[in-house]
Amino acid sequence: MPPLDLPPLDEVLAGAHVVQLPLRTRFRGIDVREALLVEGPRGWTEFSPFVEYGPDEAAAWLAAAVEFGWGPELVARTSRVAVNATLPAVGPDAVAGVLARFPGCRTVKVKVAERGQELADDVARVAAAREHVGPEGRVRVDANGGWTVDQAEEALRALAPFGLEYAEQPCATVPELAELRRRTAGLGVPVAADESVRKAADPLAVARAGAADVLVVKAQPLGGVRAALAITAAAGLPVVVSSALDTSVGLSMGAHLAAALPELHHDCGLGTAALLAADVTRDPLVPVDGAIDVRRVDVDVDLLRQHAVADDRREWWLGRVRTSWAVLEAR
Repeated sequence: MPPLDLPPLDEVLAGAHVVQLPLRTRFRGIDVREALLVEGPRGWTEFSPFVEYGPDEAAAWLAAAVEFGWGPELVARTSRVAVNATLPAVGPDAVAGVLARFPGCRTVKVKVAERGQELADDVARVAAAREHVGPEGRVRVDANGGWTVDQAEEALRALAPFGLEYAEQPCATVPELAELRRRTAGLGVPVAADESVRKAADPLAVARAGAADVLVVKAQPLGGVRAALAITAAAGLPVVVSSALDTSVGLSMGAHLAAALPELHHDCGLGTAALLAADVTRDPLVPVDGAIDVRRVDVDVDLLRQHAVADDRREWWLGRVRTSWAVLEAR
């Protein structure tokens, strides 16, 4: 991770706002998304590791928040970034309604391997997504590491006829991804790595092992824009910039990462503000004509108050900042 100058901790804690935003559709097992927002000299920034993450993992998210709010100005090569639509694990009858919230998006990422569902549910959802975008659109699937190698091979053989752009994190481990790539080499379905990059002690291990064709990178989990750029440069693989169900502030960080890359051949997973039923700004970074703007977000203080968590929950989040801060200071 590039060197990081930390501002005074008291300054961060004093200005922190913690919100709880409802989702339009249950996504990855949650109905609300919590996030901590704070304004630094560069503008508003976000710290929103998922609640189950411990201090070591959350510290990378805090480093990203500090960099975006207090770090050097970021250079953008473009003013807009094309994004994909994100389709939760809904039934096929609900697909068109969800995708209508992503106007102009030519790519759909479909959640698969949902706990409690069967392969037939995935096939029906992917089929509906393919029908929605037509033959010229792109369909990718994301299993979040939910399949074994055998299950992933069976699933990809069933889903390959729908012309998948790639399968994201079909299995949990790097050796499993490598084995799956070997087994499905003739299917024409590239393998993308997400968790094997952002949750790994060595984010480059998946590239060195030849276990993926594409890397999915996210600014917050990787420690910020500069850290993510260093990883992508070292990996030497095509990149998709994605988000972790961020507010528009976190999505702005991702958009700046995407805009800083020298090459970007895939639509990015940065349109997920469309999945939120509320946000922290009156001008959210939702897709327009299939893309989002690369810009800082003006946070509305009234919305911060409206969606503020209870005092005990705010203290819990401030405690996360303190423990993650201690990790950063020790590095």
